[in-house]
Amino acid sequence: MAFASPRRFNCLVTLIFLNKDFEGQKLADVITRYALISATIISFLVGVVMQSLMATFGTFACALVVLALVVVPPWPLFNRHSVQWLPKSSETKKSK
Repeated sequence: MAFASPRRFNCLVTLIFLNKDFEGQKLADVITRYALISATIISFLVGVVMQSLMATFGTFACALVVLALVVVPPWPLFNRHSVQWLPKSSETKKSK
């Protein structure tokens, strides 16, 4: 079967283990805050207009799923300011 091909496995590993930089984490936090506030207001209004708790919770659940798809994966948008780490110090300098 071609399902377990190395190319697909490498793409999956790359997608899972990519990281977000500090600015990307901050951006994801801002997006999450505004999206949750607006989703709460919108789902409340939908529930009031339709007089249905099912519509309220359904709207909010859909908004949460969309938000998770936007914020959780490490999109390149969240890794624009990658951290430049210092090089490894040489071991020739030993402490006394």
